Order: sequence, then C-alpha cells, then structure tokens
Amino acid sequence: MVIVFVLLALTVLVGANWYLWRRLFHDTTRGPGPVRRGGAVLVAGGWALAIGALVAERTGAPFWLQRVLAWPGFLWLALSVYLLLAVLVGEAVRPLLRRFLEKRASAGAPAAQPEPKPVPIGAPASEPPEAGRPPRAEPSPEGSLSERPAPESPVSEGPVSESPVSERPGSGKPGSGKPAPDGAAPERPERSPSAPSRRVFVSRVVAGAAAAAAVGTVGYGTYGVLRGPRVKRVTVPLAKLPRGAHGYRIAVVSDIHLGPVLGRGFAQKVVDTINATQPDLIAVVGDLVDGSVKDLGPAAAPLAQLKARQGSFFVTGNHEYFSGAAQWVEEVRRLGLDPLENARTELPWFDLAGVNDIAGESEGQGPDFAGALGDRDTTRACVLLAHQPVQIHDAVRHGVDLQLSGHTHGGQLWPGNFLAAAANPTVAGLERYGDTQLYVSRGAGAWGPPTRVGAPSDITVVELASTHA
Repeated sequence: MVIVFVLLALTVLVGANWYLWRRLFHDTTRGPGPVRRGGAVLVAGGWALAIGALVAERTGAPFWLQRVLAWPGFLWLALSVYLLLAVLVGEAVRPLLRRFLEKRASAGAPAAQPEPKPVPIGAPASEPPEAGRPPRAEPSPEGSLSERPAPESPVSEGPVSESPVSERPGSGKPGSGKPAPDGAAPERPERSPSAPSRRVFVSRVVAGAAAAAAVGTVGYGTYGVLRGPRVKRVTVPLAKLPRGAHGYRIAVVSDIHLGPVLGRGFAQKVVDTINATQPDLIAVVGDLVDGSVKDLGPAAAPLAQLKARQGSFFVTGNHEYFSGAAQWVEEVRRLGLDPLENARTELPWFDLAGVNDIAGESEGQGPDFAGALGDRDTTRACVLLAHQPVQIHDAVRHGVDLQLSGHTHGGQLWPGNFLAAAANPTVAGLERYGDTQLYVSRGAGAWGPPTRVGAPSDITVVELASTHA
C-alpha cells in the first residue's frame, strides 16, 4: 500500500512539473534551444534542492549544508505551487485571449477591392471611366481607331536587360504594384521570420503573467514571515473563572520553527513582540525548533528574555520529537521556561496543565491526560496546553475548560487550509466542543518555505473573562 502511494505521488509530481515546463518554456518558444533546456534544468534543479533540503533537515546533516539547501529549496517549493496554480488559471484565459486577437486582426484587415472587368474594343461604354484611368479610344467614322501617335522616346542602343520578376507587369508579386493575373487570388505578404505566431504570442503572455503572479505572491508571503508575527487578541469567557481573574492575559505562541532559515534574529522578534503585550502568563505550545540543541541552541537563546508575571510554560510539539525532545526540554528549562510534561500546576485562579504531543508515542512519551488531569479539583477552571487540535476530544472527556493549541499554521500556504481542515477539527481561531473551548493559533513562524499565503502569522493574547464579573 505504501509503495502504491509513493508511486502515485511520484507520478503526480512528475506530471505536474512536466506540464509546468511545457507551458512556461516549451509553448513559449518555436523550437528546441537554450530556453527549453534552461527551463528543464530550472524545474529539475529546483526540486532536487527542495528534496535535498528536506532530507538534510530530517537526517541531521551538517548545519551549514542545511542552510545552503534550505533557502533555495524551500522557496522553490512555494514558488512551484503558485506557478502551477497560476498556469492552471491561465488555461481559462488562453482561449479568450486568442479569440480577442483573432477579432482584432480581422477588424483591422483592409476590405478587398473588386477587380476591373475588361471591355472589348468597339463595345459601348456602360460605365464611367474610373478615376486615374485613361478613357478608352473611340472608333473613327472609317472604322479605324483615331488615336494620336505616341511621342517617341529616346532609346539607348545596345542589348536590353530584362526587368526583375518582381517588377514585371502583371506578375502580382509584392512590390510590383500590379494586380495578379485574372482569376488568381492576390498573394498575402509573408510573415517575418522573427515574428512569433499567434499561438506562441498567447503562450508568452499567459506564461509571463503566471510567473509574475507567482513571484509576487511568494515574495509578499515571505516578507510577511520575516517581518515577524502580529499580535492578535481574543476574549474567552470561562464559567468557573473567579471574578478576581477577569481580564487575565495569556500570551500564546506556537510553531516558531527555529531552524536553518529562521534563526536567532527571528527568535528575538518573537520575544520582543510577546514582552510588549505585558502578559500574565506565556504559553509556548510546541514546534519551537527544527534541529538539535547543538545547532540551534544559540538561536533559541533569546527565549531567556521572556517576561510574564506568573511565568512561561512549554509543551512539546511533533517537531521536537524529530529534533531530540529530551534535550530540548532540558534546554528550555535552562532558559527559564517551565516544561509541562503530562503535568499540571495550580495557579491562584485556575489550573494550568500540559500534555506531550502525540508524536511522542513513538518514544514512549506520548500524551497522558489521566496523569495531567486525573486528580484535579473539577470545581476550578482548567486551561490545557496541547500542541495538536485533535487532542480536544480527550480534553472534553477530562472536563477541560479551555485548550490552547497550534500545529496547523492555519494552512500556511493557500489552498493548504483545506488540507489542514481535513486533518484537524479546528484550523484556526476559537470554537466550542461541548463545555470545552478550543483556541488554535496560526503560529509565529513557518515550516519548510518561510512563506505564508492566506494564513498570516500571529501571537495571540487570550484574555480570560469571568462570567461572574
């Protein structure tokens, strides 16, 4: 089954890229040449870099190699997605553009002039003489034509050279200024060898527009990630929250994804943005890193500057288990964060619990809701930190009031939000499941391409509201 899926995925990938190459490079040229060969190298090389970047990250290749491959490889992933989407949209535009050009060409063509009919000598003239044409000779009473002798023109002696074919009377060739022989259609001027056909012209227009749209989309989406996340504010009423806790603020940040692309500078932007909100509590809900402590310890160092009145807390995400979760738990503890590994802490106004990510099951460190929530006082409000939204169903069974999650990135690259919706109960925002509410952050960073389209990054300040206030 796995082999069939892999073969199907490869077939789709190869077919999509062949189609992309054909529309962008094959159809925009009139024959084999450097443009077609260069396009093949670009498409194949881009995917080689992308696959190399993914493999290097997951296998723990030297960090310098990960950084060399990551930027071009991951950006090509995003660019190829939007090139393909733009070219598909172009299929609907292509016939309309060709039809427009055909109508414009036919409207601009000169109307055909009727050929003059020959009139026999001696026949009565039924039509007035045409402008610019000499009148026909009239017969004299003796029946002979009366005409004035033509003036003699001097002729140089010697052999007479023939005129070129294009200048012979009645040749009908371009430049002769003479009509074609009777019954023959006038010849059209030939197309310049350097002028593209209408099909090639349309293909170039569509391909150019598709490339411009894709590059613009990816460029703007990458700028949105690199400039840092924006602050989003959400109010969540909790029935069990005491009146004194009304307005309590939790800064929720997820999916920072420090790695070969997003490094220490990005981490500093995240920390500064969180501290500016002056939260009561900070919750880092997983996928902090994509790499080992050895490679990314310096990038994560700014987390030591996080400031909140009641501390900063951390739970693992699935990417921590790709990066050495145990080492990262110790590292964030060293930086001043409190890891909640299937554990709970009692704060003055409510209980704060955290569970490990589902990916930890492969290492015997999966989520344990009973261990984190089993013996708590159910009359107190409970806020749960859990990386993946699918953990909401266990949260409902254990009477959690609010679950804070990430993981989805809001889809990150449209139309990825539809895929994310198929795999998660909530893609982004606040929703209710029975007596439990779930808030999902889109995340602060990005995985793979440092690009977001239709899913802007955020750090959310969740303000708890007491219904007794």
